[in-house]
Amino acid sequence: MLRVGRAVACVACKNLVSKNMGVRFRMPLQKLHPLSRAIHHRYNASANAQRPPHCSAARHFTSMSRLPMRPPKPPPGGHGGWRYQQHRNFWMLRLASRLLKLRYIVLGSAVGGGYTAKKTYEEWKDMLPDMSAYSWVIPDFVWELSDQIDLDKLTKILPELEEIAKLLPELPDFDKIGENFTFLKSILSTAEAPGDTPVKAATEVPVTATPEASDKQFKKSSDKEKVDQLQEELLRTQMKYQRMLERLEKENKDLRKVVLQKDEKGIHQRKIKKSLIDMYSEVLDILSDFDSNYNTQDHLPRVVVVGDQSAGKTSVLEMIAQARIFPRGSGEMMTRSPVKVTLSEGPHHVAMFKDSSREFDLGKEEDLAALRHEIELRMRKSVKEGQTVSPETISLSVKGPGIQRMVLVDLPGVISTVTAGMAADTKETIFSISKNYMQNPNAIILCIQDGSVDAERSIVTDLVSQMDPQGKRTIFVLTKVDLAEKNLASPNRIQQIVEGKLFPMKALGYFAVVTGKGSAGESIDSIKDYEEDFFQNSRLLRDGMLKAHQVTTKNLSLAVSDCFWKMVRESVEQQADAFKASRFNLETEWKNNYPRLRELDRNELFEKAKNEILDEVISLSQVTPKHWEAILQKKLWERVSTHVIENIYLPAAQTMNSGTFNTTVDIKLKQWTDKQLPHKALEVAWETLQEEFARFMAEYKGKDQDDIFDKLKEAVKDESIKRHKWNERAMDSLRVIQHNALEDRSITDKPQWDAAIQFMEETLQARLKDTDSVINDMVGPDWKQRWMSWKNRSPEQHTRNETRNELERLLKLHEDHTAYLANDEVTTVRKNLEGRGVEVDPALIKDTWHQLYRRHFLQKALQHCNLCRRGFYYYQRHFVDSELECNDVVLFWRIQRMLLITANTLRQQLTNTEVRRLEKNVKEVLEDFGEDNERKVHLITGRRVQLAEDLKKVREIQEKLEAFIEALHKEK
Repeated sequence: MLRVGRAVACVACKNLVSKNMGVRFRMPLQKLHPLSRAIHHRYNASANAQRPPHCSAARHFTSMSRLPMRPPKPPPGGHGGWRYQQHRNFWMLRLASRLLKLRYIVLGSAVGGGYTAKKTYEEWKDMLPDMSAYSWVIPDFVWELSDQIDLDKLTKILPELEEIAKLLPELPDFDKIGENFTFLKSILSTAEAPGDTPVKAATEVPVTATPEASDKQFKKSSDKEKVDQLQEELLRTQMKYQRMLERLEKENKDLRKVVLQKDEKGIHQRKIKKSLIDMYSEVLDILSDFDSNYNTQDHLPRVVVVGDQSAGKTSVLEMIAQARIFPRGSGEMMTRSPVKVTLSEGPHHVAMFKDSSREFDLGKEEDLAALRHEIELRMRKSVKEGQTVSPETISLSVKGPGIQRMVLVDLPGVISTVTAGMAADTKETIFSISKNYMQNPNAIILCIQDGSVDAERSIVTDLVSQMDPQGKRTIFVLTKVDLAEKNLASPNRIQQIVEGKLFPMKALGYFAVVTGKGSAGESIDSIKDYEEDFFQNSRLLRDGMLKAHQVTTKNLSLAVSDCFWKMVRESVEQQADAFKASRFNLETEWKNNYPRLRELDRNELFEKAKNEILDEVISLSQVTPKHWEAILQKKLWERVSTHVIENIYLPAAQTMNSGTFNTTVDIKLKQWTDKQLPHKALEVAWETLQEEFARFMAEYKGKDQDDIFDKLKEAVKDESIKRHKWNERAMDSLRVIQHNALEDRSITDKPQWDAAIQFMEETLQARLKDTDSVINDMVGPDWKQRWMSWKNRSPEQHTRNETRNELERLLKLHEDHTAYLANDEVTTVRKNLEGRGVEVDPALIKDTWHQLYRRHFLQKALQHCNLCRRGFYYYQRHFVDSELECNDVVLFWRIQRMLLITANTLRQQLTNTEVRRLEKNVKEVLEDFGEDNERKVHLITGRRVQLAEDLKKVREIQEKLEAFIEALHKEK
């Protein structure tokens, strides 16, 4: 409450004060209406103006203006009254201000203390453990009763209850009850001896004939009845709380499912966070493909499921996964390769392979059948030809509500004998695979033993004892206990097995389970019900041979999961440090050997090589048309020139008749065009494309390209060329074009004529040069070479030289001789040679004549070609001049024009179609190579590649391990 105005002790101001002391407001001055604040400030200003200079109100104006004060009494009169009033007012003001401060301090302390006490209570409450998980221990009626009890009423009636208690009869003797409990404790402690049961301990008493002995015997029998009653009561209590636990777990499972489904709705609105077990499984997947040369072995924990064939390994794993996910068979080997199963909790019961995005709904039978079929196909695919089992791991993840998180590896069953249809080394291979997984010092070995067969037939127990002699990481599981109880004459044998006394192996824990009734069509729920009913009614549990925590696959999965995560927490950081050291070694080696190169792994190198190859293919489209046509024309003539000269020109030219020459040429050109020429042309075009492609790749190789790609590029080139097929319609169109080009005989201008003569002259000179070389090889060195190079002729060369001289004399005598010698001419030449002492065979004479006549004819053709240089005028005017017939020039013009047109056509096909098709083939080959890891490993090799691969994997493993460790610590 504040008064409008100011409280001052000044006579000059008292009228003003008395005017303003009566008005009160319930709000601060700052929140007054603007008009009220204006009036207030105006009063203040006028009051200050009316005060005398000696007034001290100005000093106390601010501090005292807000204090609530009563109006001062009128002074009794005189100046002294004014001073007394001033002194009294100041004393009262000081007292009021101190009282107000004290009130605020007390009020603030109370509020602050209460808040601090509440905060401290909340902190202490948070520090207390959460006991809600153990609420099931106290029956429900206790909580209901506690809610109904009124503690105040109970406190009031306590004195009355004390009086009533005095009137009650004598209470029970609690000492006697204590003695009974002590007796029961002694019996139970005696039963803890190996192989004994409470009943046995209670019944084994000495037999005497005395009355005291009879009394003792009667007492013992009554004790036995008490023990039996207590055991039955204990079993009933255990079963009761077991059912309560199962009910609570089911409710918890349903609640978790609802929560996970709600959480899954926002999965697309946020980044997906991987679960802890998924992160760990990814590390194991990478490690399965990692092969380090630095002795960094994979010692990360996983649960290895081993057992004899058909011992029930797969069934136990299916009970833990809560789905029939594996292929089944009666007595035959079904698990042919290791199967890594990552179990985790999720809203839906689904399964998925590591390398596939398909989800199998385990609640649908058709999806279960498809999953089993897919696993079987993958197993058979992983087994190489001639083998029965494979070491390749199949990775599978299973998620569902209430599934315990862990990583299990199901291994092929251990066999004692190799049967028909198996590879000879099957037994050794299975032992090798099992040892490879079990030798990991942090692997948890889940040893499965068939309880329905004789224990002496077990093979796996000896194997497990070798790998884990102390049993520090082995969990023993006895399956088919229902059959064992039915078939065994002595149930104590089962007790010996689960207590570790029958086998030489040791284990962390022993469990007995039932995984079915022998029918392949049973569901997991029905098996669980059957297992629970069996153990509830089994005398193994009732007689104390088995403990409650040692039975059912539910307890087994909980124990295995706890052991798995305990092992993970104890070893994962040590493994992370080992990979950190391995990474340092690899990075040091890279810096020393490849200091200026990037650390590219095989996939990155393949992508780099792929881009280079595609750039080289694209360069083919930059080749000029002139370059294509020149190459094609040259190569095509090299391919067909021999046929043109030997099969068309020479046979026609040797007829010595113009009409016969043209007829022969037309017939032979038509036959050549129909059968051989188009095919030869396409072969030339395809070879030219290959050569240009190889040339560009070679040019790129010279431009500081990495030689590590040579093998890959060569393989891509060969495979692309192998796949490339020329367009089939191109041959038909090319045949028509070539046929039309060869039918044309009209040379339109002198440059074409001169070009044809030049082409003919170059061709004939090349053939003449080849012929001279053949003749020189036949007759041997001449006199100059013999004298200068000290070379001699062989006897055959001497004979051919003599034959050549004789035939040259014949040609000089008959320059217009035909291409073939008559028989009488051969005889004459032979006799002339024999007269000089040279024995010669007629075939040698004909062979020598062929070469000599060929040279003679070519020389005459060249002379005729020179004469035809001036024959274009006669050809154009169609003059008939028997001395200057240039039909051979027209033939070479036709051939030359056909080559030009064919080269142009092939160039168009190359640039418009075939180059693009080749580029497409190269891309397809690169894609196929990119998907084939084995081919990439074969084509991109070397220490540099392997070092980069190891570095990448080690870094990835270390990063994932560190992320997993961080998440593991957060979960703690």
